[in-house]
Amino acid sequence: MNIFLSILKNLPAVVLATFALLAWAQAPTRVTNGMLTDVTGITLYTYDRDIPGSGKSTCTGTCAADWMPLISIDGISVQGDYSIVDRDDVTRQWAYKGKPLYYWYKDKKPGDKNGDGMGEAWRVAKP
Repeated sequence: MNIFLSILKNLPAVVLATFALLAWAQAPTRVTNGMLTDVTGITLYTYDRDIPGSGKSTCTGTCAADWMPLISIDGISVQGDYSIVDRDDVTRQWAYKGKPLYYWYKDKKPGDKNGDGMGEAWRVAKP
């Protein structure tokens, strides 16, 4: 749980605002310029090492400090291509078509996609 609190302390204000907005949203993402973003326009990513439909995220520990999960808030129902995976730190994370969704810590404003292709394993999430 300490890693989760550490992540929250380091999130940009826009990401924290996203968590608040998600409490009222039906879908956690939107399509912006052909890519999935959160409701504020911040780019979301998938990780090639996550196995679609496995119900797990493989980005944990220090990985999750740089690649922050799109956290699910209790009470939101899943629909369509969305699902929720359980994380090792007891939080729950949104997934699209079975792939967990993440933020890249260096993306600071809507439209940034600095994490695309990182480590040849991170991809901008696309519908």
